[in-house]
Amino acid sequence: MGQASGSYLPPDIFARYHRMIGDSVLMVSGSDQHGTAVTIRAEKEGISPDAVAEKYHSINSASLEWLGISFDLFTKTHTENHFEVARNFFVNLYDGGHIYSRKTSEYYCTTDRRFLADTYVIGTCPKCGNRESKGNQCDVCGTTFEAGELSESRCALCGNPTILRETENMFYSLSSFSDRLAEYLSDKDYWKPSVIDFSRNWLTAGLTDRAVTRDLDWGIPVPVKGMEKKVIYVWFEAVMGYLSASVEWAKRRGNEDEWRDYWENPDARHYYFMGKDNIPFHTIIWPSMLMAHGNLQLPYHVVATEYVTPSDGKKFSKSRGGAPSIESMMTEFDPEQVRYYLTAIMPEGRDSEFSMDDFETKVNNELVATLGNYYHRVLSFAYKNFGSLSGPVTEEGAAMLNEMLSSAAEEAAFIERCEFKKALKVMMEAAQKGNQFLDRCAPWFSIRNDRQKCMSDLFANLEAIRRIALMSHPFLPFSSISIMSFLGVDSSSLSWGDLESTPPGFKLSEPSPVFRKLDLASKQEEAQVPLELRVGIITSARKHPAADKLFILEVDIGEKRQIVAGLREYYTEDELAGKKVVVLANLATARLRGYDSQGMMLAAEKDGKVKLLAPPADALPGLLDGFSESRVITIDEFRTVDIRIGASGAGGYLLDAGRLKEWKEVALILHQGGMRPLKAGGREIGVDGGSIGVGAKVR
Repeated sequence: MGQASGSYLPPDIFARYHRMIGDSVLMVSGSDQHGTAVTIRAEKEGISPDAVAEKYHSINSASLEWLGISFDLFTKTHTENHFEVARNFFVNLYDGGHIYSRKTSEYYCTTDRRFLADTYVIGTCPKCGNRESKGNQCDVCGTTFEAGELSESRCALCGNPTILRETENMFYSLSSFSDRLAEYLSDKDYWKPSVIDFSRNWLTAGLTDRAVTRDLDWGIPVPVKGMEKKVIYVWFEAVMGYLSASVEWAKRRGNEDEWRDYWENPDARHYYFMGKDNIPFHTIIWPSMLMAHGNLQLPYHVVATEYVTPSDGKKFSKSRGGAPSIESMMTEFDPEQVRYYLTAIMPEGRDSEFSMDDFETKVNNELVATLGNYYHRVLSFAYKNFGSLSGPVTEEGAAMLNEMLSSAAEEAAFIERCEFKKALKVMMEAAQKGNQFLDRCAPWFSIRNDRQKCMSDLFANLEAIRRIALMSHPFLPFSSISIMSFLGVDSSSLSWGDLESTPPGFKLSEPSPVFRKLDLASKQEEAQVPLELRVGIITSARKHPAADKLFILEVDIGEKRQIVAGLREYYTEDELAGKKVVVLANLATARLRGYDSQGMMLAAEKDGKVKLLAPPADALPGLLDGFSESRVITIDEFRTVDIRIGASGAGGYLLDAGRLKEWKEVALILHQGGMRPLKAGGREIGVDGGSIGVGAKVR
């Protein structure tokens, strides 16, 4: 959640706005897939580092897609393209004399028999006394370290003290760039004070050369003779991912040199978005690397947020746990509820606190009560009483629309300065003014005695919500497109310039609310039947010797299970063998015509058709996302659970695909507070063959 508020949502808002004003925008990022964290996770899970990296890249990609982050490319670092770009970059710096080798002492755990990456060393910061400082940097005071500078260093994996062991590594001559970096930072007063002050203080403290290779076997082999068994340090090659992602994007578009328009063009401006713990990597280290390489654009702006902290006051940390993930929010909430809240509390000047109570309050009292309410009041009344409306507007209506233009200009100025929380506030204030204007118009009264005035006032309000939808698009892209659809306006290419022109009329379609209220208390009070749902693979299928409708199946769900299923009317033995399915694993064992059935496979049924639920093709046997081992339940308990096939489209999940242009069928579990999709590895569960019909019941 903290990463979304600093690294993903701010650049998405910024990029969407700049696309709307006609700028050429390239927005790229990716999953950093190398380093000790991946190898240790792989050992814990008993799979290869590659499998771990792909698993979490899939989860990250699905989460960002759900949140509506509009990357031109979200890639990963374990690709041939990134290897090639990183190796070439490394060789360029090595040949230029900026990388050299020397023997050093590094942290080593004698218990685990491995050299330790900095993030897996914990000790006491010599500057501020923080006892939980990482091996390379203190998160409290920002001081960076070399090996051996921490006091009481210990292995973060086993807790035992570390030793220093000699090894030979390659180093980057960061210290040689002090003067050039000072000159580079000299005109960056438009950066936030926290960013520029932190960066200049780094220079004042003095730069030291940094190791750029590691004694690991997972990562990019060092492209220097005699060093091939080492890998490029992940911190060094990960920042090269900005360049390699741009190169990959160009290749995918069929124009391999197009990336140069953004990296070698002096008119291109590079903006980097991150949390404050990554400031020095983007204001000192990466700019120096680009200087060393030559002919590549330096960062124009580095936009760093403070921390979003959970309500217990601790920092969100992927390595230490405790952070609510976007993936976990996906199962209960709509993406624009999350986008709105994270923008409203964005820690642009100081740390902010994430709390579920505040989340509910801001969504219900601001997003729904102000913006959603204005949208729906205008659209529902106009559709019900007129269906289509055209101008002109009254003098008061014209004045209100001109005020909207002033608000849009103010919002744009804040976005240009990367002050997104202030920009959102301006847009919401415009919506509040719209509500007040509607109250003054009171069309529910004027429709009785002055129908022409009613029509003129409603037309002004429809134009107001069109303008607000345009202003909201950088923050709330899904609902803004829905509003345009209700208005009968083409939303294929939204332009900020459209704020200054008014359509001659609106041909409305039947509206529906674009935001829903939260009721977290009801969610907590719901008595849920505990389901243990697992991905399974059918390893064998044979006909039941004494029942014409039954199969006897062997299914691998992480353990072997025998399941008796009434599927012979719908599938053959060959069709079932090797198929991936969803299994209710905690259903009480039943004796069916002489054979034990140790669970039940879930299938959708509609109009006489039956199709099994289908996990993603590369899903492994094991628990579905968000489910755990649970007590045994009866078939009657399971029948109280409502699972249906719904539509996954822009903005969320629906049980009616009527107003969606594009959607895919997914399995949804319904509850009093709403619905959530069944997922495996961050991706939705569908139906065999892709379709059976929205609304089908799952049994």
